[in-house]
Amino acid sequence: MNKNVKLLAAVAAAFAIGFSANNFAMSDVPSNFKVAVVDVQQVVASSAQVKALKKEQQAKTEEVIKYIDKARKDVASVSDEKKKKALEDKYNKELVTKRETLEKDYATKLQAIDKNISSTIETQAKAKNYNVVLAKGVVLYGGDDITADIVKIVK
Repeated sequence: MNKNVKLLAAVAAAFAIGFSANNFAMSDVPSNFKVAVVDVQQVVASSAQVKALKKEQQAKTEEVIKYIDKARKDVASVSDEKKKKALEDKYNKELVTKRETLEKDYATKLQAIDKNISSTIETQAKAKNYNVVLAKGVVLYGGDDITADIVKIVK
């Protein structure tokens, strides 16, 4: 019984300390503190820049496929094994270079789009006096959803 009383007193003290700490932490938040949320996936899916980049990547991928088909035909047309191996090596090196260039170009353009979207969100947040903007997926409750405003701008 004595152990139960001590345990109950410890739990009550821990609760009181936690509640006090929570009130203390929230006491610095001004009453006009504004939080916005943005559905980033929806913004990215609606972005004209992202759509253009996807279309461009599709075209470049088709070019690479045509290049591979041409390389296969060229290699198949050679009967000398030594020349065939040299031609395969040449095409493989060119293909690796093309792939690396494509990936680097894509990453650069994607980074620029990300920066543009982030800048748009920041500009809108400042214009509407929001103190914090969070991704909608991490917020369980609250915050003003400004996704539609951002989507209008990035379209």
